[in-house]
Amino acid sequence: MCLAIPGQVVELVDEERQIAKVDVGGVKRNVNVGLLQQSDGGVNIGDWVLIHVGFALSKVDEEEAARTLTVLEGMGKDFEDELRNLLESQIE
Repeated sequence: MCLAIPGQVVELVDEERQIAKVDVGGVKRNVNVGLLQQSDGGVNIGDWVLIHVGFALSKVDEEEAARTLTVLEGMGKDFEDELRNLLESQIE
């Protein structure tokens, strides 16, 4: 199963390459935010985004992010697998 996980942007790492550091439940990883640069004013520190395979797909508000995380945590193994995939991902 493929999931999009909410995470909060904590740093804009490389504006030219459109890379931001995102925190997902304490796991911080670089993700590509290029898909969002043309919409909703781009991505800023503090924004919540949905992440899948190293790409931020859309922005969400904090309330929606919290609801989504609650549902995903209830999925058990599938959510844990997705977090492991995020841990293993490397975007430099």
